[in-house]
Amino acid sequence: MNYEMYSNGNKEGLFRRIKAGLLQIPREHKGFGKQIFLLARNDLIKTYKGAVIGPFWAVMKPLFQLFVYWFAFTIAMNRSPVYGDVPFFVFAMVGFCPWCFMSDCVSRGSKCIRDNRQFVNKISFPVSTITTYTTMSKFYVHIFLFACAYIYLLCSGFTPTVYHLQIIGYSVLMFLFFWALTWSLAPMCAFSKDLESFITTIMSGLFWLSGVCFDSYSVNDRFIRKALLFNPMTYFSNGYRKALIYDQWFFEGNYHPEYENLIFLCEFVLVIALGIFNYNRLRKRLPDVL
Repeated sequence: MNYEMYSNGNKEGLFRRIKAGLLQIPREHKGFGKQIFLLARNDLIKTYKGAVIGPFWAVMKPLFQLFVYWFAFTIAMNRSPVYGDVPFFVFAMVGFCPWCFMSDCVSRGSKCIRDNRQFVNKISFPVSTITTYTTMSKFYVHIFLFACAYIYLLCSGFTPTVYHLQIIGYSVLMFLFFWALTWSLAPMCAFSKDLESFITTIMSGLFWLSGVCFDSYSVNDRFIRKALLFNPMTYFSNGYRKALIYDQWFFEGNYHPEYENLIFLCEFVLVIALGIFNYNRLRKRLPDVL
């Protein structure tokens, strides 16, 4: 009987903590909407401050990287410039567009609290909004980069279809997923520079494990092909290609799209839960650490 009362008490306490956590972040954002948009714009301006062409560097860097990959795969390695029925540059560009946002969110978002410690130490400012405006500033760049990529697609002979509207859903989901991921990464990196260095180290390797420049559905090894389904970065790269190149709905495809969507949904819920847990566990200790 005592054990049951103790167990029920723990469950009720856990439920209250989860409920409080779900309300904490929205509560912190209340009344700070205008400031978040202004800070996101200022963060973007600060990133390219002093550059003559300013935000256009956000496009120049990915374009140069794409050129390098195109040269490596099609010229240096003597491979066909066509990937299936799609030019390799187009195939890589569509997958690379969401990768740029995801990579920036992980690498920059993980250290956004440490880089903006003045908001934690000196003024009364909700810490969770730091991750929000940082993610939003990267999303501005993504919109601009996607617009350039879409214009190139239209000039390459692709015609607008109803399937392209899925990009709205994919981009919103991508923003929410990696925004929630920063709730965990940013506070933990504020406590540990080793974690920050680890994230920086694995990001370059993660590029080659995310199906950005290759078709993850056609990998010969069955185990690796299934393992790639658990990579959310692969999910969004493939999703953009389904919508823009292959004219497929998110529930269509040649390789178990129902499993792919279910896996992502589970990961999405898990990332939100872990983000809320880690943020509420660490936020009150951040001023002492920073």
